[in-house]
Amino acid sequence: MSYIQSFYHIVFRTYRSEQTIAIEHDRELYAVIMEQTNNLHGKIYRIGGMPDHVHFFVSLPATISVAQYVQAVKTFTSKWLKANPAFPHFSGWAHEYAAFSYSIHDKDRIVNYIKGQKEHHKRVSFEEEYRALLEESGLVIREEYFLKD
Repeated sequence: MSYIQSFYHIVFRTYRSEQTIAIEHDRELYAVIMEQTNNLHGKIYRIGGMPDHVHFFVSLPATISVAQYVQAVKTFTSKWLKANPAFPHFSGWAHEYAAFSYSIHDKDRIVNYIKGQKEHHKRVSFEEEYRALLEESGLVIREEYFLKD
């Protein structure tokens, strides 16, 4: 028996960062993401976001890569959002995404960060937040690709 535990803070945004996730309906989207994650044998510990992006803290099984997981979630939710009259302006997800790996010891900190999204974005734009997350993780930002669709 192998024992594997992988935790990720994943962030992706709407196409062109358009404000197309209605706050009054965002929990419906989150429920669909959670259902899709369960179907892939993952577990979401927290999900939240804003009208132009979503954050979630998830553990994934060893049988699926982060890229496969994100592609599956984006594909499934994109079809669902486009068919749902509560999201009439949704045109798709941006191509890029960010995924940061963490340990179980970071769980509470990341969960609280995601819980605070609505308050956080009263002070910080998504671009500032995304740039800071990438830099804090030691990733080099290629400006010619940063937040380009």
